[in-house]
Amino acid sequence: MPAAQDSIDSVRVAAQAADSIKATDIVAFDVSDMIGITDAFLIASGSSDRQVVAIADEIERQLHERRHVDARNCEGKTEGEWVLLDFGDFVVHVMLDDKREYYDLERLWADCPAIDLRLEHPETSGTVNPIAENVDAADELADQTVSSAEGR
Repeated sequence: MPAAQDSIDSVRVAAQAADSIKATDIVAFDVSDMIGITDAFLIASGSSDRQVVAIADEIERQLHERRHVDARNCEGKTEGEWVLLDFGDFVVHVMLDDKREYYDLERLWADCPAIDLRLEHPETSGTVNPIAENVDAADELADQTVSSAEGR
């Protein structure tokens, strides 16, 4: 049975909150068919322990304000390397980039359907290759420069 719509709506609020604090690689999975105790997992990354905690705090704040949902349990805020927020129907993992790469939770849930997070800035979710982005931006700038020079 797929995740409840209420859980999906809450996961989307959590994703928007994470995105607002510049979390990266924001993904969510419907794990309801694989494990019976929760509907969904949201995973997001931060580049420092302070950012990880800030992301987790913002997720908690926005879920409380917008969905009237509070975490049943929170672990890892003291260290800020991997914060786990258990909301019962869904679980949020906010991790340092290197911890996320090491534990590779996406691999564990790869057989589960992804949840469309409907983020305003979809470029902040999923794996982004910053080198390719910089190359594309440099190519675009070079094209603009050549066009300007030719038009003179």
